[in-house]
Amino acid sequence: MSYNRRSRLITQGIARSPNRAMLRAVGFGDGDFDKPIVGVANGHSTMNPCNAGIQPLVDRAMAALKDAGAMPQVFGIPTVTDGIGMGTEGMKYSLVSREVIADAIETSVNGQCMDGVLVAGGCDKNMPAGVIAMARMNVPGIFVYAGTIKPGQWKGQALTIVSPFEAVGAFTAGRMSQEDYDGIERNACPSVGACGGMYTANTMSSSFEALGVSLMGSSQMASPDPEKADSAAASARVLVEAIKQDLKPRDIITRKSIENAISLVMATGGSTNAVLHYLAIAAAAEVEWTIDDFERIRRRVPVLCDLKPSGRFVAVDFHRAGGVPQVLKMLLVHGLLHGDCMTITGRSIAEELAGVPEEPRADQEVIRPWSNPMYAEGHLAILRGNLAPEGCVAKITGLKNPSITGPARVFDSEPAVMEAILAKKIDHGDVVVIRYEGPKGGPGMQEMLAPTSAIIGQGLGETVGLITDGRFSGGTWGMVVGHVAPEAYVGGTIALVREGDSITIDAHRLLIQLNVDDAELARRRAAWQPPKPRYTRGLLAKYMRLVSTASKGAITDGGE
Repeated sequence: MSYNRRSRLITQGIARSPNRAMLRAVGFGDGDFDKPIVGVANGHSTMNPCNAGIQPLVDRAMAALKDAGAMPQVFGIPTVTDGIGMGTEGMKYSLVSREVIADAIETSVNGQCMDGVLVAGGCDKNMPAGVIAMARMNVPGIFVYAGTIKPGQWKGQALTIVSPFEAVGAFTAGRMSQEDYDGIERNACPSVGACGGMYTANTMSSSFEALGVSLMGSSQMASPDPEKADSAAASARVLVEAIKQDLKPRDIITRKSIENAISLVMATGGSTNAVLHYLAIAAAAEVEWTIDDFERIRRRVPVLCDLKPSGRFVAVDFHRAGGVPQVLKMLLVHGLLHGDCMTITGRSIAEELAGVPEEPRADQEVIRPWSNPMYAEGHLAILRGNLAPEGCVAKITGLKNPSITGPARVFDSEPAVMEAILAKKIDHGDVVVIRYEGPKGGPGMQEMLAPTSAIIGQGLGETVGLITDGRFSGGTWGMVVGHVAPEAYVGGTIALVREGDSITIDAHRLLIQLNVDDAELARRRAAWQPPKPRYTRGLLAKYMRLVSTASKGAITDGGE
């Protein structure tokens, strides 16, 4: 069969007999050698709730692949859990794991000449890693999301993983009782599934529907619910058809489809990490895309959804309200979606949305009608100035006034700033600077959920600014600016900031400025010395040598 040309490389030719003999040992029979070999990248892990529900989905997908006439071959991929590693040395491996997972998938699929790949992942970096690998290899592929967690409950309050992080700040500030602190921690995560707001996992999974590499309506299902496993089986069947039609990721991942994905991210109030990940996905697919393209889309797409972290609702509420298909249809009707983009089903995204109503139901409040958006423009702003000549990312929703000028409070690591916050040494009007946490300097761009949540918990979220060359969790909100580039480790201006310097963050003017004259900055730059690398061997040392600037997606494939 013509669609089986990749696996024929290992099942025919001079070495045909030994190859067949080894495949017989893993279940191949005489009639199976003409079937497409489909890799199933299995992200199941009991290390975290995000991935702990994947195995049942993989089992359903494997069975569906066989029923559809393919020969599935499962292999494992690693995972790092941000929510568990946050604030520890282990968090440095989080963004690094995106590259490791992509490399692992490429190794298994290309190393065994597979005809296609189904990637099943749940935690933040599983998702962009899977699509980076698919785009890089360009063999037919589909992404299956593990599903979202259901919200916890405490005294009538819906909880997510961010709740215990914010409770730390509230408790240390004397604004929360021991009973409530313990109750939130014990009830925040009631089931398997990824973090329940529009945080990074749900941001990336929902955007994959818009990109066209996941099934429409699949991204916000709860991990334990039967419909999630049904969707995994349906995904497997669709993948087999894509292999037959030779429909490849680069037929789907184009500049126009990435615009669709980022429009969805803006409309749903998604994570700042989408900026890093889509720069990396575009690079893997060899699609022209820059950090300024995010700002171009932000200005034309309204925020339509009232979702956590800055809103009221969680992913399961979004799903019940119509979910991603509803938002995409609204964007399509109003000329903000490229309806002709191909999806993994072989149909255009407009065809996939044909049966979706043009406006959301009136009996829900999660998705706003077009005439009454949460915000008239998107929420992920690209700021520039002498502190970030290459740009940086600010999340500007949920704030009464997204601008501040104040004195710099300078810290050279995340642990140092956490100590100061918990000791109540940060005051209203301060601008906290966390540096040497960038792609090379950290290394790995740790997420700053612990300090940002502690600031929120202490009631300082509206009046304290925070800038970093590291990253933020999708659960972060407040006056925060991340991905500052160039980073401190390579001599970016953020390395020259001194305690007490005046800094301006102004989202209205898209400005991030160190209010120090050029002559003084030149003197400081001449005196600056690069720090010694924090790691000289092992994975983190390799990453430091290979990784690009954040403004190019912190990639290691073609990094600088």
